Amino acid sequence: MNRLARFAGFGSGEEQIVDRDDPNPSVGNGDAVVEKMSAEELREPIIAALRQVHDPEIPVNIYDLGLIYTIDIADNGNVNIDMTLTAPACPVAGMMPVMVKDAVQKVEGVGEIKVELVWDPPWTQEKMSEEALLSLGML
Repeated sequence: MNRLARFAGFGSGEEQIVDRDDPNPSVGNGDAVVEKMSAEELREPIIAALRQVHDPEIPVNIYDLGLIYTIDIADNGNVNIDMTLTAPACPVAGMMPVMVKDAVQKVEGVGEIKVELVWDPPWTQEKMSEEALLSLGML
């Protein structure tokens, strides 16, 4: 840790977590304050991060392709994602969950991330957003 960070009080181990919903937060002696984000406040940044992940074979992001089935966000910021692929024999099947985890990990406030690859229900074109259909010339 550099001197400036130490001078500012970071890394002292005495950081406090502030809950935005608490009407009377108790902020002590000037220590650094870490703001706690609610699960719903994390949802949009997580979706934005998922929209940065693309299937290498299809020029559309995986969220609009309908490959993300569920995003469960716990109160502590841990995230569980169920996703699928367009086909079980997809050549990037081993890479895609790692790409998803890496993208979501960049979102501030996210804790542990678990990405599960599921095949039920099978993916169909009906799961695609209108934007994806339009960009692929299917609308």
